Amino acid sequence: MELKEYQKKALEQVKRYLEALAEYKAKNEKAIQIDPDLSINFPLKAWEKVVRTPYLSKKNGLGEYLPDFYLKIPTGGGKTLLACHTIDLINRVYLRKQTGIVLWIVPTTQIYRQTLANLKNREHPYRQVLDIASGGRTLILEKTDRFTPIDVEESLVVMLLMLPSASRQNKEVLKVFKDSGGFAEFFPPDDDRDGHEKILKQFPNLDYFGDENNFWGRIVKTSLGNVLRILRPVIIIDEGHKAYSNIAQETIRGFNPAIIVELSATPPKYANILVSITGQELNREEMIKLDLHITNKASPDWKDTMLAAVEKRNVLELKAKEYGANTGEYIRPICLVQVERTGREQRGTRFIHAEDVKEYLIKQCGIREEEIAIKSSEKDDIEGIDLLSKGCPVRYIITRQALQEGWDCAFAYVLAILTNPASQLSITQLVGRILRQPGARKTKVKELDESYVFCYRQRAKEVLDGVKAGFEAEGLGDLTGRVSVEEGDEESTEATKERFVSYRERFKKFEGRVYLPKFVIQESDGWREVNYEMDILSRIDWSKVNLQELIDIPLTEMKANEEEVTVGLSADKEKVIEEKERIAREGGLEIDTVFVTRQILDIVPNPWTAYDISKKVIDLFLAKYGEKTVANNLVFIVEELRKHLAGERDRLAEQVFRTLVKQKILCFFLLSGQGGYKLPSRIRVRKTSKSLVRYDNTPIQQSLFDFVPEEDFNETEKAVAIYLDEQEKLLWWYRNLSRQDYYIQGWKKHKIYPDFIFAEANAERQDDYNKVYVIETKGLHLKNEDTDYKKNVFDFCNRLGQQKDWRELDLEFDDKKIEFQVIYEDEWKAKINKIFEI
Repeated sequence: MELKEYQKKALEQVKRYLEALAEYKAKNEKAIQIDPDLSINFPLKAWEKVVRTPYLSKKNGLGEYLPDFYLKIPTGGGKTLLACHTIDLINRVYLRKQTGIVLWIVPTTQIYRQTLANLKNREHPYRQVLDIASGGRTLILEKTDRFTPIDVEESLVVMLLMLPSASRQNKEVLKVFKDSGGFAEFFPPDDDRDGHEKILKQFPNLDYFGDENNFWGRIVKTSLGNVLRILRPVIIIDEGHKAYSNIAQETIRGFNPAIIVELSATPPKYANILVSITGQELNREEMIKLDLHITNKASPDWKDTMLAAVEKRNVLELKAKEYGANTGEYIRPICLVQVERTGREQRGTRFIHAEDVKEYLIKQCGIREEEIAIKSSEKDDIEGIDLLSKGCPVRYIITRQALQEGWDCAFAYVLAILTNPASQLSITQLVGRILRQPGARKTKVKELDESYVFCYRQRAKEVLDGVKAGFEAEGLGDLTGRVSVEEGDEESTEATKERFVSYRERFKKFEGRVYLPKFVIQESDGWREVNYEMDILSRIDWSKVNLQELIDIPLTEMKANEEEVTVGLSADKEKVIEEKERIAREGGLEIDTVFVTRQILDIVPNPWTAYDISKKVIDLFLAKYGEKTVANNLVFIVEELRKHLAGERDRLAEQVFRTLVKQKILCFFLLSGQGGYKLPSRIRVRKTSKSLVRYDNTPIQQSLFDFVPEEDFNETEKAVAIYLDEQEKLLWWYRNLSRQDYYIQGWKKHKIYPDFIFAEANAERQDDYNKVYVIETKGLHLKNEDTDYKKNVFDFCNRLGQQKDWRELDLEFDDKKIEFQVIYEDEWKAKINKIFEI
């Protein structure tokens, strides 16, 4: 599964922290060897190097400093996928191994079942990430499963645990802390008093029987809890904010983890947030269905609300069938229905019951019974059913509270809230269930890229408050402006959700006359915009790939991990068991050129070229190291090959790009109608959008358009916009929207969408301009290779611009210039001051 841009950036940030963590941990270990009092808080030191926010230090059950950070990921953002990649990074970058144990803690039965099923499925992207990380040796276990020291030594063991099992209230009643003969291999024999004292000295927080003053001394319990303590697991906490009772924190840290990674859409106030993903980022990457349309029915009959939801779902299914016929992609829109009662004995009261709704759908709406499912504590019609399957008939799911966080179906488009306004149930609990976009990409069919809610006799303010609370609970608080509410009964027509905004009156003379240059490529009949795959990637000469740097990486002469060990009872009582036979299994990691080829096809698109490169790399390593070493390092070789080829692809693509420019096949043009981008004459904004204002609450004055939605800005961008607006020498500014507006296509695949475009007023004619600035803003934590690339592209654009007299290109740009800049969070004010000579 190809990662989204925000996911790649998130993992880059995780990797930077883990690299710093490894660096300071090594320094700490050296210091301790000299004098234990020289110990440093290495997680804090690493945090200060990579992150600018305060760090809350924590210690594990041994009193050691514990790395602990949050990934703040909204609903639908792929937190489980990021967690799997993070496990891989922790093992490779920080712990420097492929095996060991991961304790994955989840809060609810629903999330537990879903996560377990996905991790056990070898075809699922989550499992595939873990298999690549472990070299195909992944064990997915539950707390009742048994495992051995050999399993942990030779495999990546991932154990799922429900939060109630980890939130230890009485250690005697929880199985995880009970003595069990199933884990005896991890501990000394019961009669080895010295062995037990030795392990207790190393891990003082182990549970044990007896005391050191009696004849037998202290005997460590052979419990799962003790096994976890001595194995020092990596701990993943799903919905980390739910584990914040003192008991839960103490229990989890008491497992002596090597590191804790917490996943949450809404971390607690003082959490160590390493990665923070916004709802806007998810929306830009096509992960969620927005806008959210809410129809608030005023009719006193709940059936009218249900009918409106049925009609909307039917329209969506028609759209989905058209879409499927054109693309082959299957979507079956599902309507979720929230009722007040589902219990067998609760029907016939004044409350709306699930069976009432089911009966209405069948008798009045003509819905087939197999298309309706009820999900409750008593009845679960969707258990074990793949709702995304073409063979699944389900189109309506009726529930009360059973579809809360953890339930996931991208086909859920419509939510019908049939609860009474006075009911304690609310839209808050279910709004997140209909937001996930099928296939994590937009269909380009407006109706199939949005979501819909139908409410029964709700108050408008309470509806919006409920949606706002629901969005915030899903980590999507910055998207509440993407909600529109329609008031009225069944006779009302849908109100306009958007409006158009035009240029400010004093800037109307620039309407349709502000052009920006783009890279265009020459064809026989004229010019067209450059296309990365067609014009750049296709011209790369892969024979020029330099593989020497890759071949120079050292491989470890490690033993084959895949071994079969036979043990039996020993005649020596001290040993208890003894190893009878150990056989190295040939072919555990086969050298498979086709396998390597598959891993690089997203980088080298031609399969024959990819195969030739893979074979050449394997042959070079075989000549240098031999078959056994190459086989044991195959996963590492693939990882390094991917990184190296990505770098070589970008290097060669840059050469192609610059050569095409030099040959005048590729040009940076500012020609209206041929090459160039014209700023829009009007923009759409939501009727519910809040306008951006200055910090003193006065209106924005210098924006090109007379209304600018506040939701289009993060905090840094907002500060830049307001500061720009206050500059006397500024004529106008424009917020350039990602994936919508002006972009630069460079020599890498992803387009560069700048954040701001603004014009400096002409010194002689204050109502005109002679220079346009194109600005990209970056947070400090985003100073990386991607930012360097953007700076290089912008510098190249500036050099090309200086070589041209715009008067040669278009009379509209007589004496006008353009400049591109990347500015950082800590320098933007100084850069703007320099531009306006403040």
